[in-house]
This record gives sequence, C-alpha cells and structure tokens, in this order.
Amino acid sequence: MPLPKISTPTFELVIPSTKKKIKYRPFLVKEEKILVMAMESESMDDTARAIKDVLSNCILTRGVKVDQLSTFDIEYLFLNVRCKSVGESIDVILTCADDGETKVPVTVFIDEIQIITDDTHKKDIKVDDKLTLRMKYPSLNEFIDQNFGDGIDLNTSFDVIASCIEMIYSEEETWEAKDHTKKEWLAFIEQLNSGQFKEIEHFFNTMPKLSHTVKYTNPNTGYEGEYTLEGLASFFS
Repeated sequence: MPLPKISTPTFELVIPSTKKKIKYRPFLVKEEKILVMAMESESMDDTARAIKDVLSNCILTRGVKVDQLSTFDIEYLFLNVRCKSVGESIDVILTCADDGETKVPVTVFIDEIQIITDDTHKKDIKVDDKLTLRMKYPSLNEFIDQNFGDGIDLNTSFDVIASCIEMIYSEEETWEAKDHTKKEWLAFIEQLNSGQFKEIEHFFNTMPKLSHTVKYTNPNTGYEGEYTLEGLASFFS
C-alpha cells in the first residue's frame, strides 16, 4: 500500500502592481531547503534562480511570470508565501535609538505589513516640452541585488535605469523599449541633465515598497521609540 499524500492548504492574495488575485501554497520542505542553500552560497545567480523557481511552484494561478513581476510584488509574494510556511509572525531584533546599543526583540504580524505608495510617485516623467519618459518597475534581478546583494546604486548602474524604461512618447510618436538596444538607451540616459536625472531618481526612491512601523521600549532606560522596517530584507534581519 503506498504512503498517503499530505494535502497542502491554499491561500489567496492580490498582486500589488496589477491588483490581480492569485492563489498560492506554502513552501514545501524541499523548496525551503533549496532557498536556504542558495542564500548560504552567497551567489546572486543561485539566489535569483531559487526564488524564481520556488515562487513559480508555489503560485497556483496560471499565467503569472515571476521574472516579470516588480520588485515590490516579489517582496510581498515572498513574504506571504514564506510566512504561511513558517508562521503568521516574524521576530525582528531592533537596536534602540536612544543608546545605540540595547537590542530588543519585536514581533511583527504578517497581515499588518502592507505595500506603501508615495503620493508623489509617478511612472511618467516629462523630459521636455515634447517628450515623456515612461518607466516600469525593476524585476527579479534588481530585487536580488536590493535585498541580498549590495543594493542598487543609480549613480553607477545606468543598466538598471535602462532596463526600467518602458517607452518614450510624444504626441506624434512612440519609441518602445523593446524596439531599441540597451546601448541606445544608455546613450539616451547619458544625454539627460541633472534635473531630468533627479526625476528618474525620484521614481526609484518613491516606488511602492513593503513598510511597517513598530513601537518598542528600551528595557534599560524606559525610552519609547518607533522603527520603520522597509523592504523584505529588514523583516529577516
């Protein structure tokens, strides 16, 4: 007689950028092992591949391509899938701001963590009186750099900016990103003046992100403070 199969629960959530409702399941033990091994290897390629493969397996709704999701979509999905596997809360260690030394544990409940959007955020950036640059959100590789690597430096990584251009358009014409090479887009970016480049920086700095503010008390001084956790990596520090 074959061994019985264990039923796996399913859950629903809404992808923040598309507002599409999807079904997903928790990690299996073998999948969590793959993630742990990839992250311990400190290889960005291995980590990206593991996150893509595991999330692709756990998302049950057809047509969802993980490598095309935005960074904050992946953060939100990864957080929810992981925590349905290991528990509904996360314990985070914070350093008290008043003395800079005392560390206190804080419990964060997953259902309280939301994607926060800046009111000044916009995807369309006016380049001049005629041209408008439409941006798209960074995807899987940038998510890995942001959360498990050295972070994204817009001052040195024009490649990131080029990969996040969706199109340039005017009233008469449209130049789609897919119709031009990265070399062409890099050359276009290099033509921007400092004011135009600041608008692009603003797009990245105000992108939707995981954010949650927690309160804590320093047990040694009685100081009461607040700390804002932002981005997936901060919830597992």
